[in-house]
Amino acid sequence: MNHLVQLRRTLHQFPETALEETQTAQRILEFFRPLSPDQIFENLGGTGLAFVFEGKKPGQRILFRCELDGLPIEDLNPSNHQSQIPGKGHLCGHDGHMAILCGLGEKLSQNRPESGEVVLLFQPAEETGEGAKAVLSDSRFEQIRPDFAFALHNLPGFPLHQAITREGTFAAGSTGMTLIFTGKTSHAAHPEDGKNPSVAISKLILAIPEICRTIPGFCLATVIQVDLGGLAFGTSAGKGSLSLTLRAFDQENLNRLIQEVTTKANSLALDDQLDLKVRFQESFAVSKNDIAATPFAMKAFANLNLVVVEKAEPFRWSEDFGLFSQIAPSYLFGLGAGEKCAQLHQPTYDFPDELIETGVTIFWEIVKETCQVSKT
Repeated sequence: MNHLVQLRRTLHQFPETALEETQTAQRILEFFRPLSPDQIFENLGGTGLAFVFEGKKPGQRILFRCELDGLPIEDLNPSNHQSQIPGKGHLCGHDGHMAILCGLGEKLSQNRPESGEVVLLFQPAEETGEGAKAVLSDSRFEQIRPDFAFALHNLPGFPLHQAITREGTFAAGSTGMTLIFTGKTSHAAHPEDGKNPSVAISKLILAIPEICRTIPGFCLATVIQVDLGGLAFGTSAGKGSLSLTLRAFDQENLNRLIQEVTTKANSLALDDQLDLKVRFQESFAVSKNDIAATPFAMKAFANLNLVVVEKAEPFRWSEDFGLFSQIAPSYLFGLGAGEKCAQLHQPTYDFPDELIETGVTIFWEIVKETCQVSKT
């Protein structure tokens, strides 16, 4: 695994953020060319890549996904492979996830499946929730649309190499939501001559907890920013905005939460004669593990004698892989990165190289279970 470790560390040194992963994609492409995949898809959904390894006979198409992008966060972990790009770092472990899929590609190049096809997808822009949608919207995706899709994510705080699983929802769906209220500016001495959105925004903030309580299951709305007027003491604000992050463990509940917040905002805007615009960004679908895909992963864990932990509740964070669970039976699982490992998105985080071999062997076992590769 030494060459995969070196690859991972090189990727770590040169992180690129969402939709800018051109050099990262080029490094991955250079790694795969000698492996002679049967098909290569470049610029998929922007900077994405897909490599197809065909079996000897027709069969199921299995997709494994990893992420290309890093984060706009400074890497503050001193090492001989510390990020060389100011203000950017692979602080979520996508460099390690890429190395795992590269290792799986090596195995497939040496031993094609007996049946079916295996697709290795390197997806752009996971961190912003744009990448999966872009890949699925690419017309060429129909050529690699899978029968099953699998992905993993390293998880600090769990023992190294431990598999973390869950039936049904694995991670929440979420969306960023900004509500922009526009009224009329006036002199601060005569606020009655204007239309200040401060009251509507305040009422909406106070109403949000009750909206969440009316929806069954886990729903959470977090206020992340309030922007109102400017620092002009003689002026009553005529424009303001409220930004929220909405989360739920069920896609229908998330959609309902969005609708309820929008309805309340429209009502408040109407009461105060304000215009309202609603914008969404960084939207993630609920990541849901399908019962049809689950046995393949569980058999792989058992074959490798891994310690498996069934999590009682879904994770509150979101993963762009959730969109794949809407187009094919999918399975997302966690791989423990160590109890003392820095948390994801922290400036001192670094992917544990020991997980590369574990990830490769798990995915390889799934390939053997789904595509009838020789088990010798």
